[in-house]
Parts: sequence; structure tokens; C-alpha cells
Amino acid sequence: MGLNNEEKERYQRQILLKEIGNEGQEKLKKSSCLVIGAGGLGSPVCFYLAAVGIGHIGVMDGDRLEPSNLNRQIIHKTKDLGEFKATSAREKMLELNPNIKVTAYCEFLTYENADEILKDYDFVVDATDNFKAKFLINEVCVRNNKAFVYAGISNFKGQLMTVLPHKSPCLKCIFTDEALSEENNAVERKATIGAIVGVIASLESLEAVKYLLGIGELLTGKMLIVDGLSMNIRKVTMPERNEHCESCGA
Repeated sequence: MGLNNEEKERYQRQILLKEIGNEGQEKLKKSSCLVIGAGGLGSPVCFYLAAVGIGHIGVMDGDRLEPSNLNRQIIHKTKDLGEFKATSAREKMLELNPNIKVTAYCEFLTYENADEILKDYDFVVDATDNFKAKFLINEVCVRNNKAFVYAGISNFKGQLMTVLPHKSPCLKCIFTDEALSEENNAVERKATIGAIVGVIASLESLEAVKYLLGIGELLTGKMLIVDGLSMNIRKVTMPERNEHCESCGA
């Protein structure tokens, strides 16, 4: 599955990168990625993965677009209000790059539908906005041995980490169920600004590309934390994988 002339011209700037080249671009064309969530994080992720030329992208979200989404969910437009976010995102991705395949899932991820959906993808991007969904993604990705990148946003801060099931610590190795109750009691977690969401989403996209190409150093066992107010960026080493973890333990 080589590159046609239009694709060579479209991707020429990234093909110039020695870590990518023609071979890497062809590899991206053969790759697939599932984006779970087409909101604040998912919007830039969908744009960047479509632009970079990943051959098959799935976008999954059971929500419809509301006015309060538009300050940060940049893939959607005012005219899309009331539409499913997944179908709205698919439309914009194909407008940007008609050479790729995009599958829209207008539903939420569940234990019941996860296995059938995940089997078609090489990598998963967590673009959800709550720990209940993130823990579910963690569970089903570990169960299906699918690598994924986690991200979280709160106010002007964001963080992300990549998980390789059974090789690096998963979310349950690091976070406890207390995170769910803390999140449910913290109304301020809903407060955010689009720019910090975009920064974290861009880094998630980069982690996906690095994984699919097998280049660079992934954020496995390390949490990258970005404070948009102070512009302080830290990479924090996480505890080692818990052999007795209820999700990924031996």
C-alpha cells in the first residue's frame, strides 16, 4: 500500500523527517487508531491524526453537541449544534483529508461493545472527560492488550501518560477508586479553557504517532504534567506496575 502522488505532496513536510520518511508514512497509512471522545481533547486529536495520514481512524462519542462545548471542542461548528459529535467530527476529518477512512461510533464505550470495536485498531486515545470512562478504557484496553494514551484536564492544568498493558503501570496501578468520588464532588473540574486542552490533545496525538511508528520515547511509567498558568512542565516518574493490580496484575 504505497503513497500516491497526491499523498506524497500532502505529507512532504513530515516525510522529510528522518524518523518518518516514505517508509514511515506508508506505515501510518496502514495503521489504525481509535479516539474515544470527540469533545475538548478529541477535537484536536481527530484533526491531527487525520492530518498526519493515519489510514483508519475511529471516533467514538454518544453525546450531541451543545453550545457550552464550543469554547474548546474546535472540530465542531455552531451549525452542528444538536448533531452527534462523532458524525460531526468524521465530516470535518474527511474534509481535511479525504484519503483516510473514518468510522463514527455514535455511542459510548461499554464492557459489552469494547471487544468488538477495539479489535480493529492498533492504538487507543483516551479523550474522555471523567474518571469513570477513563477507568473503563483502562480495563478494556488491558483486557484486549491495546496500548493507549490517557489524558486529564482540570482548570489550567493537564496531564498525560501512555500505557502498554502488562509492560507499564496502568491507571489502576496509579489512581484509586477514590478518584471517582473526588471527581464527582469537584464541580471546578468542569471549568477549563480551550488552549490548555489543545496543548494536551496535541501531545496525545504525538504519542499515538510515536507508538505507531515505533520512534522516540513514550510516556510509559511517566506522567507529563503541564500548568498553563505558570508554564511549568514536569515529567514525573510513576510507581512501577503493581503485580497485584486488579486490572493488569499477573
